[in-house]
Amino acid sequence: MQYRRADIAGGTYFFTVNLADRRRALLVDHADLLRTVIRKVKERHPFDIDAMVVLPDHLHMLWILPKGDADFPTRMMLIKAGFSRLVEKDEYQSASRLSKGERGIWQRRYWEHSIRDEQDFANHVDYIHYNPVKHGYVERASDWKYSSIHRYIKAGVLDADWGFCEAVSKSGEFGER
Repeated sequence: MQYRRADIAGGTYFFTVNLADRRRALLVDHADLLRTVIRKVKERHPFDIDAMVVLPDHLHMLWILPKGDADFPTRMMLIKAGFSRLVEKDEYQSASRLSKGERGIWQRRYWEHSIRDEQDFANHVDYIHYNPVKHGYVERASDWKYSSIHRYIKAGVLDADWGFCEAVSKSGEFGER
């Protein structure tokens, strides 16, 4: 796909964002709401998503920001807040979150990594696309519907069988990729 140097404003970043309650499946249950929120944030604060996967309790994204713009924290805050406003209130809220007016849907922090070079970029794209297999949701990465892998397959960058992992036991152990 595309790549920009990560050591300049407008670089490329990998993110992992988790739900506060990792036992919930809010992100796939409300994937359309998440998609809508991300689209709206992108309209006001442009960025490209080169790879993304949405799992029940967390998501991974690879963003490229416009040249001269390194403000990923605002974009992330708007995505998390926008999604929280649209999801029905039924989550546990600690006293700390209540006192700060927080919903308690997301973990407060997220993992961010600045992509260093093309190999780092490729490794993170693979990690994103393989994540549903890693977590045992599917045997083949292309079988997970909430993934940008479908765009990569359509563009001829990846084969539909990329990331195939045949289950070797019911205990959740998997063979090699």
